[in-house]
Amino acid sequence: MGRAMPTPALRPMLPADGPVLAAIFAESVEELTQDDYSDAQRAAWASRADDEVALAARLKAQLTLVATLDGSAVGFASLKDNAQIDMLFVHPAAVGQGVARTLIDALEKLASGRGATTLTVEASDTAHGFFRQRGYADQRRNSVMVGDEWLASTTMTKTLVTKTPGADAPRSDPPS
Repeated sequence: MGRAMPTPALRPMLPADGPVLAAIFAESVEELTQDDYSDAQRAAWASRADDEVALAARLKAQLTLVATLDGSAVGFASLKDNAQIDMLFVHPAAVGQGVARTLIDALEKLASGRGATTLTVEASDTAHGFFRQRGYADQRRNSVMVGDEWLASTTMTKTLVTKTPGADAPRSDPPS
């Protein structure tokens, strides 16, 4: 009988997470984007993780969640200004285990709870289908210079479901 897949757990980014998140970033780009980006494009993109201190500072300035499986960090996602999903990266060994879904579910709920009505993401060609399945709609195509390479992405948005305060509260109207 097969072993059940562990459920990803979430926690806030910790100061010591910089090196492991940089490694997840680089390995994710290098291994998971091969069908959509050239070797040179992937190398330029992955090099953004070379400066672990700068990457950690960027993530620390945002709401960054870390996904873990069996206590080990396997992915992360960050929310910028309560309006934009800035980063979403999952280690290649953890793909297909619900890590990205768990991270984005949490960011959407947190953003909505903080009053956001829409979220935006600059989705890579690799992540485009994931976000489309989650209800994000294409707004425009982009080309961004990273190092000496142009990388394509798509700006996507999603309208968040907001609850009316008290909508779940039991009615206290007297019977008629």
